[in-house]
Amino acid sequence: MRPLELLKKVVAEFERLKIPYLVTGSVASMAYGEPRLTNDIDIVAAISDSHIEGLLEAFPQDEFFITKEMIRDAIHNIGQFNIIHPASGLKIDVIIKQNTPFDNSRFSRVKRIFPSESYQANFAAPEDVIIKKMQYYKEGGSEKHLRDITGILKISGNEVDMDYISDWAKRLGLTEIWDAIQKRMQEK
Repeated sequence: MRPLELLKKVVAEFERLKIPYLVTGSVASMAYGEPRLTNDIDIVAAISDSHIEGLLEAFPQDEFFITKEMIRDAIHNIGQFNIIHPASGLKIDVIIKQNTPFDNSRFSRVKRIFPSESYQANFAAPEDVIIKKMQYYKEGGSEKHLRDITGILKISGNEVDMDYISDWAKRLGLTEIWDAIQKRMQEK
């Protein structure tokens, strides 16, 4: 199974189960920016206890690694769990949607795009991908997040709402990082 095939399966199952979701992380960065290698797919989803049995049926134990305990813990701790496809080594990180102003905003701005010719999926808007990448950079300092951001701005910059990013950067304490990214882009 290839990454976009796994994503197609997850999207189909989440939509069948009526789970609100959005694709984010490196897959979303590549949709709006430049390609890079990744073995995981990040999805933020509004999963509740009522979805657990449906998820376990959708991703059977003989093909996927996923447990009831992992899902339940993620829901109750507002954390994350994984759906792992051992045969391919691929992994879906399912991050539980938080009831925060930012998560509510990004769920209201979902973009329906074609990750492949054969299906559509809900993706975080490019601005929201950039904001999350800035948060991850602030937490861990990994340059890959800055490369992803500059890739999005280089490829999709004309479509990106810079004021929206500036506003959220201010609200989330990311202004210094955002200013540095903008300066870097002007120098290129």
